[in-house]
Amino acid sequence: MGVAYHGLVLCRKLTLIGMGLLGGSLGMAAKQRGLADVVFGHVRRRERVRECLRAGAADHVTMDPLEAVAGADLIVLCTPVGQMRLLVERFLPGIAPDAVITDVGSVKDGLVQDLEKMIWPTGARFVGSHPMAGSEKTGVANARSDLFEDTVCVVTPTRKTSASALRRVKALWQRVGARTITMPPAIHDDLVARSSHLPHILAGQLVNFVLGAGRGKRQAMVCANGFRDTTRVASGSPEMWRDILVANRRRLARVIAGYIAGLRKLRAALLESNQMEIERFLTLAKKRRDEWVTGTCAGRSGTATGSHVRARR
Repeated sequence: MGVAYHGLVLCRKLTLIGMGLLGGSLGMAAKQRGLADVVFGHVRRRERVRECLRAGAADHVTMDPLEAVAGADLIVLCTPVGQMRLLVERFLPGIAPDAVITDVGSVKDGLVQDLEKMIWPTGARFVGSHPMAGSEKTGVANARSDLFEDTVCVVTPTRKTSASALRRVKALWQRVGARTITMPPAIHDDLVARSSHLPHILAGQLVNFVLGAGRGKRQAMVCANGFRDTTRVASGSPEMWRDILVANRRRLARVIAGYIAGLRKLRAALLESNQMEIERFLTLAKKRRDEWVTGTCAGRSGTATGSHVRARR
């Protein structure tokens, strides 16, 4: 007997492919909140099996993808986006025809198209999703059951998406504390290119520029809280972020060009000692950020303690 959610059986067996920060946190939340009769995890390395069980992230953990998905009615891909297509190919023969599959990937457009096409012949259904939660810390050791509380999860249905599969995926994220919003995969990728992927590139370049070879110990000694806060995301997983940036590379290239144009304008104002333009730049930035934090800007809701401030990934 599965778990009821507003009259909908949410999940008998929940399978998490990948048990890092997001997969581990989702497993903990699912177990704590009773989302599934049983939670299965799939990992690549043997030492991760015991680690995940010890953390309480799953009831059972296996290295065999077919064992992991056997009988699962809800499967979540929690690996870097670059690994998802290959993993789906490996467990495709074991998918139940009534299964619903989703993911946590930060890039959706091409991935959703590919996974829909791969999974459709099995009778199972895929719905893309992206929980806007995370941390620069990685691994199941840093997982926590409240990671998704007061966050936003973007769900990216297409014309092929069945209504029942969409409800199941939205229910999953709502039950772990997220507020779900829906949008087409391409729109999602445009938006996160600016708000998530660009900041990671900027943080990385700032670290490399300021702390690069030849800067000396004194440079590091004068890097204080502002530098630490601005560059926090640069400590994220290089493997995960490599896959994200490559997958969204065309949109990111356009976004970077627009960002550079803004910097050039500011540089010109600095060289000309144009105090009015410099103050206008700083004032506008402060106004826009303050409105975002307080929830008063267009298209936003929430407060500084709410979902948009918690969204880190």
